[in-house]
Amino acid sequence: MTEANQKPNPVLSITPSRSGIERRYGDFSSFPAALDYAAQGKSGFNIYSGRGTLLEVLPYSLLRQQAQATARRLLGLGLEPGDRVAIVAESDGDFARIFFGCQYASLVPAPLPLPVAFGGKEGYIDTLRGMITTADARAVVVPDVIGGWTSDIIAGFSLVFGGSPADLMSLEESNLPLPKIQEDGLSYLQFSSGSTRFPMGISVTQKAGMANAHAIARYGLQVYPSSDERDDRCVSWLPLYHDMGLVGFFLTPMTCQLSVDLLPTREFARRPHIWLELIARNKGTMSYSPSFGYELCARRGAREDIDLSSWRIAGIGGDMIRPHIIHNFAETFAKRGFDAKAFVASYGMAETTLAISFAPLNTGLRTDRVDLSIMEQKDYAQPAEKEGESTRDFVLCGACLSGHQIEVRNSAGSVLKEREIGTVHVRGPSLMAGYFNRPDETDQVLSPDGWLNTGDIGYMLDGQIVITGRAKDLIIINARNIWPQDLEWAAEHEVTSLRSRDVAVFSVDDRQGERVVALVQCRYTDEEPRVKLRDELVALFRRLHGIDVDVVLVPPRSLPQTSSGKLTRARAKTMYLNNEFA
Repeated sequence: MTEANQKPNPVLSITPSRSGIERRYGDFSSFPAALDYAAQGKSGFNIYSGRGTLLEVLPYSLLRQQAQATARRLLGLGLEPGDRVAIVAESDGDFARIFFGCQYASLVPAPLPLPVAFGGKEGYIDTLRGMITTADARAVVVPDVIGGWTSDIIAGFSLVFGGSPADLMSLEESNLPLPKIQEDGLSYLQFSSGSTRFPMGISVTQKAGMANAHAIARYGLQVYPSSDERDDRCVSWLPLYHDMGLVGFFLTPMTCQLSVDLLPTREFARRPHIWLELIARNKGTMSYSPSFGYELCARRGAREDIDLSSWRIAGIGGDMIRPHIIHNFAETFAKRGFDAKAFVASYGMAETTLAISFAPLNTGLRTDRVDLSIMEQKDYAQPAEKEGESTRDFVLCGACLSGHQIEVRNSAGSVLKEREIGTVHVRGPSLMAGYFNRPDETDQVLSPDGWLNTGDIGYMLDGQIVITGRAKDLIIINARNIWPQDLEWAAEHEVTSLRSRDVAVFSVDDRQGERVVALVQCRYTDEEPRVKLRDELVALFRRLHGIDVDVVLVPPRSLPQTSSGKLTRARAKTMYLNNEFA
């Protein structure tokens, strides 16, 4: 539905925060079973426009009816249990009806991204077609917002359905019985946010999905029980094609009978303040964002009539956490009732369904200041006595969720001691079944005894995991381990004209030899300030990190991002080598 066609119904009223039934924390055999229970209460999804207008109210009781009807339509197309259905995921009621329709029909939905963070129509459609190919989808649903691209998206595929949600809902319901849901059967495919034209789909079973939802609700977020006089309510703008949005603020709330207020992802960057206004209006208690979401809101400032005192869990995840951005947000909105102790750092990935650790609640952000020079040379997080040019603050992301395990290992596979830096491995009931139809790639990261090599680098401190970077991003120059995040953070922290995600750092080995390159988004058009910015950054990297960096200024909004808004260094490097910034 386009913005122009969105017509709010003045008689709509949101679903209540209190469901009216006994709280259960994801202790179900499947997501359909969880929805069957939630449908006995009054809570549900509330769909908003990017301007904060309530468009649709979808209690779980109504969603269950509509999802089962959608399941019969899907089965009537000739789809069979286990078949994949690709859904371009708009944050609306249609996505909910179709996703849960697939669940009831034992079909496997594969949420696909909207064109929020892609370089034009052609690049987006190529990415989408790669995902459809990987999923071997037999049906593809494209929302009206990009309906004009449907023919290009589905051309050449052998499908039983390719069209809009309205096209699907116009089909007659079959009288076929709904199949029995198997715990070990696939629930959905999740494409990681770093997926490119030939992505890998992460296979999540009903059992794994429910295990993660239970652990998140019961131990991570500690959702209030129904006997408590306080109620929890979720507010989210996060994309439903990304694990943090899909699992964290779509599936998990339903499994513990919480109401959710959903804003469209594609409009968040234009109106980030609507997110906070909705939290204040509906007394939201739980909401998450990557660091850049908090940065956008802080840049807008605090409106006088906003009250954020209800917000008890302000989660941070999805990317490396930048403490200065988080502290700035807390200072900006303290006068509007926001409590900095509400910040909750967490760690996870789609390969673990979503979460693997949560920082303790009601403590705020805890950081560890380390000496970068020692870290680069000895793979050890030596505490720095005071802030300096060669220090970095890392965020503690909490202890492992109940029933799961986390270890930091060296290259030989030995478990490291506290503050020793290595590769993070995790194990537990939430892990993926594997990469869909990619057994070789699965074997590379998932061991026979159930340990997942996350590819993340970090260390343990006081029983909590601290993430320092991705192994594939590591730059090794003159026997030093240099993290691109450190250089990016230094530039964005020290140069006032730069914002988060303005800098991408990587190494190249070409005719000029091995060197480090920093692509920097520059908003200046005159030559004098451009030269000044370049010289300032070259001097900064030399002074803080003792390294020469080729600084390349690129246009604003030209650095590539993943579907969840993360900077993608690999794509930026490819664009640089292809002279796409020339």
